[in-house]
Amino acid sequence: MLEMKWLYELILVIYGASVMGYFIDFVQYNRKANRIAFWLLSLVWVLQTLFLIYQLLLEDSFPVLNIYDGLYFYAWILVTFSLLINRFFRVDLIVFFTNLLGFFIMLLHIGASAQNQGTERGVHLVSELLIAHISLALLSYGFFTVSFLFSVMYLFQYRLLKEKKGYKWLSRFGGLDRLDTLSFQAVTVGVPVLMISIILGIVWAYSSGAEFYWNDFKTMGSMFVLIVYTVHLILRLVKGYQGRAIAFYNTGAFLFLLINFFLFSMLSNFHF
Repeated sequence: MLEMKWLYELILVIYGASVMGYFIDFVQYNRKANRIAFWLLSLVWVLQTLFLIYQLLLEDSFPVLNIYDGLYFYAWILVTFSLLINRFFRVDLIVFFTNLLGFFIMLLHIGASAQNQGTERGVHLVSELLIAHISLALLSYGFFTVSFLFSVMYLFQYRLLKEKKGYKWLSRFGGLDRLDTLSFQAVTVGVPVLMISIILGIVWAYSSGAEFYWNDFKTMGSMFVLIVYTVHLILRLVKGYQGRAIAFYNTGAFLFLLINFFLFSMLSNFHF
């Protein structure tokens, strides 16, 4: 397995991009994102199938005889079902959650296999999971920060328009609708990135043997940040919140993000 580390890493990168594409399509009904996600997932299926064939030829047996191979085959089945559902039924919510679960199962397979073999390459692969977890978490925070800045610009411009002054600044801000849309789009990208980061972090903790606390301040804080921004999307999509109301909510969400990043990091038992 570890000799094919590069293939697993490639599959995970493509798989993660596909999950993000399906999430963006689900939230924004973006059919272009759906098509890109479908072809990315198709590429994942091709790579997984080639590896299955390689295993069959190498070991002369179907790769389901242990838990590690079983997890891989399970992930392959989920990808297959997801492609069929997307192609023939177009149930977007099921497609997204099937892919998210498949991505998690694939990570479990890689982490469990690396831990079981315990080689230097296995340790290196587990370390890469940690690097990816931290990098994606910070990337998601970057998207949330940009969204916060758009919300602040929205509130500031709204005040200028209401007080009928500062017109010379308005052209530099862009329209209110534009700022509202850009803020929403940034959150739409940030949520799946943070979701994947949390999944990577959980798999890394169990694969590396590191002490993992569900009640750790930073762990709970990261989960709550994800919930807060997921509620942001629900308020917008289901309740129809837009403009000033959602901008205020987004500002509060970002303040909690800062608390999680700075304060909860210091109180954490194992996070930086």
